Amino acid sequence: MFESAPQPERRRRGRPRFYGKRVRLRDLLANSDAFESVPSPVYGETNLMIAYRCVDLLWRPVRRQVRFVLVRHPTRGSIILMCSDLTMDPLDVIILYGYRFKIELGFRQALHVVGTYAYHFWMAAMTPIRRVTGNQYMHHKSERYRQQVRRKLGAYHNHVQLGCIVQGLLQYLAITRGSTVWQLFRSWLRTMHIDQPPSELVVAHALRSSLPEFLAAGLANPILAKFLRDRLFKAHNQVPQRLAA
Repeated sequence: MFESAPQPERRRRGRPRFYGKRVRLRDLLANSDAFESVPSPVYGETNLMIAYRCVDLLWRPVRRQVRFVLVRHPTRGSIILMCSDLTMDPLDVIILYGYRFKIELGFRQALHVVGTYAYHFWMAAMTPIRRVTGNQYMHHKSERYRQQVRRKLGAYHNHVQLGCIVQGLLQYLAITRGSTVWQLFRSWLRTMHIDQPPSELVVAHALRSSLPEFLAAGLANPILAKFLRDRLFKAHNQVPQRLAA
């Protein structure tokens, strides 16, 4: 990291300096006098004081100023946060990074439980290209080819949108029907807190395990109802064993 180079009063010949004095962030953490103590703005933390320091330095990979927020937590240690918005308040940066864990967990559930970002749609008419060779020149293609590409991109967007809707429904059931979900879970977890709302994984498994009963109870066709009832006991015994393994 670097400070901005001081600009001379008179312009000299040649290119002006861009980078100034080199700064090490760990040295900034050692200067306790430059920190300011405030109540912790992170969710779930009350009656807790943290110390922070905000500096704007030049970051060589992007060749521009970046806001660094250095935080000293009494129990979690020290952390350095980065922000490209130089006008953002340092406390807002700390709040946003606090919510980042929830965001990352939401992406994890969307990918591994729902499969929102696990799309893989092929286009038979796509012109084969080498890996990491860049984009295709769509303006050289025919209108029919461009329309096929738009259809493929539309399939991506629809898949992601449906996955987000499904994840929202799972979260809604976890909040409003938590006790019912735990009753229909019928499996085992290392840490089960039935007094708390279940995760998307628990809700999805509860829906999956109770689907035959739901279909059998509401079907008018007795043949299909008998077919499902004959397999209810077998399905309930096999699914928990597979998950526990």
